[in-house]
Amino acid sequence: MTFSGFSERSFEFYEGLLADNSKAYWTVHKEDYERHVRGPMSELLAELEEEFGPGKLFRPYRDVRFSKDKTPYKTHQGGHTGQGYYVQIDADGLMVAGGMYAPTPEQLRRYREAVGSDTFGKELEAIVEELRSAGLEIAGDRLKTRPRGTPEDHPRLELLRHRSLYAHQGWPADPWMRTPEVVTRVRESWRRLRPLVEWGDQHIGPPDFTR
Repeated sequence: MTFSGFSERSFEFYEGLLADNSKAYWTVHKEDYERHVRGPMSELLAELEEEFGPGKLFRPYRDVRFSKDKTPYKTHQGGHTGQGYYVQIDADGLMVAGGMYAPTPEQLRRYREAVGSDTFGKELEAIVEELRSAGLEIAGDRLKTRPRGTPEDHPRLELLRHRSLYAHQGWPADPWMRTPEVVTRVRESWRRLRPLVEWGDQHIGPPDFTR
């Protein structure tokens, strides 16, 4: 089916889940999840597949084995492509992102090696600044100090501190989200994120999605 937008009930489903994250709530509202969340998100990814590759949805269930928070369900629905593009819906609206999310130790080693290179590091620095200037937020898990062996005056110390690095942009649940305009906005944002995603693919390797 062609994506036509998220309905008001898409966001209401997550508002309810935030208030009652229980199996009882999920059982009663599972049809809402399938029809107003999972279904439209699958259609959205299908619309973008030709340009960005096949998309996959994350499972709605949380892994609580090692968490103090035992609530069983995620309060958002995420989807991604194998290339490093991400989209998410929750009670607040829609978010898109791209970059390096959960690197393996070897991927992180390659990242820091590339950032340390004047050629590739300056290229990433320019990409990040351009995204920031375009209004996207640069985020990711970072060291409080610096990687072992890195000089205090390294010109790209802030980038080297990152253990994950991605850019993201979000919108509140305004009426346009109930229309196909969502496809256009996600496509435009992913195109803007393409230099970051492609830099990571070239210097780090495929993303390791674990969310």
